[in-house]
Amino acid sequence: FIVVTTMKIVLAALALATAPLYTLAFAPAPLLKTGGSSATSSSLLQLSADPLVNANKPTELPDSLSDAAAIAANACHQLYLNGGSMTRCRVDFDTSIGDETYTTLKSSTEFMQQFVSSLSLACVEGVMQEKQRQVMKLMEAKAELRDVQEQMDEATAFAGDDEEGAEESSEQSDVVDKLTQREEELMQIIANQGFNPTTDSWDGSKLRIYFPDEGSAALARRDWKSEVPSCVEFSSCGGVQVADTSKDSVVLFFCPRASEAEFVEQILYETEEKRGDELMLTVMVNPLLVDMGVTGFGMAGRRLRERLIDGLIPAYYLRTLPWGALTRVWPQLFTVWQEDAEESTGYRLIKAMDRLPSNPEVEDIYDIENGEMSAPGEGFGLLNALGDFVNGMTRL
Repeated sequence: FIVVTTMKIVLAALALATAPLYTLAFAPAPLLKTGGSSATSSSLLQLSADPLVNANKPTELPDSLSDAAAIAANACHQLYLNGGSMTRCRVDFDTSIGDETYTTLKSSTEFMQQFVSSLSLACVEGVMQEKQRQVMKLMEAKAELRDVQEQMDEATAFAGDDEEGAEESSEQSDVVDKLTQREEELMQIIANQGFNPTTDSWDGSKLRIYFPDEGSAALARRDWKSEVPSCVEFSSCGGVQVADTSKDSVVLFFCPRASEAEFVEQILYETEEKRGDELMLTVMVNPLLVDMGVTGFGMAGRRLRERLIDGLIPAYYLRTLPWGALTRVWPQLFTVWQEDAEESTGYRLIKAMDRLPSNPEVEDIYDIENGEMSAPGEGFGLLNALGDFVNGMTRL
């Protein structure tokens, strides 16, 4: 019975490991939508094999953080398939609703981990097979752990029987010690999600993440190992770069700030020159590379934007608002959603646009939808245009 059950578990795990990309995320936790059948269809729409078919369709909200990460990863991969090597894109993810308790890097860490895992599965050859092996090891370890713990209970009870001889009792103690050691090994495998750092090594292409500073990179090396595939490498902006980047095929900059702009630009050009067509993607996640206190809003800031920022294709955008959300997945439309308890999903689409609306425009869209202001005959009026200009300057 135990053997049959174990085989069923392993076969189920293998089926999970070979599932499509967007089903490999962790157990979904509600992020924006709260129910309804349109969630699955929206994911299938956004993960279409030919995304250009959906170019003029509105973007649906994701069902969860895991869903958002998988959709964002697929959008980046589709950009590479359509644009070829050395594609540059950006992903913006902000669910803080203006809460500055945590830094942008801290608040988007969980999304980043799942995004990196999904992007690795999509872009790095061999990661899917490694995932299959790890899932197999994980389920086998869980099944064996149950057997070991049952044997330990039996051996402990036998060793504690006073009527048994001293020699047999000693043998049982040795058995308990061996079982205890094996239990610890199995629990470590389970804790690492099937990954064994002492025996599992990665020799293929790599996905490298550049963090804003060495402290953040060091924490990621310690805490992310069980959360992301072994093809992922961690580096930091600035300092002496000693890492071997000869196998990097995907490069990510995680929350790069204006103070790291010079390094980001340097490493981007060097990597593209060194890797050439072997470099599939460069993705900037939540970039903030232009700031008045560092780059200024003058000629330096404008040139930096022209060289580094304007060429980034927005692959995915999600920002929660006090009353709804703003989202977009390439190549679909930007959409503004408002909370609505009467809708099955909990949200109602109130505007779809072919560009990212400014903050004043988003608020005007909400006010117009709720009757708090009249819709302008054309555009958003002179005063709002002036507000857009000021808002654009603050975003530089």
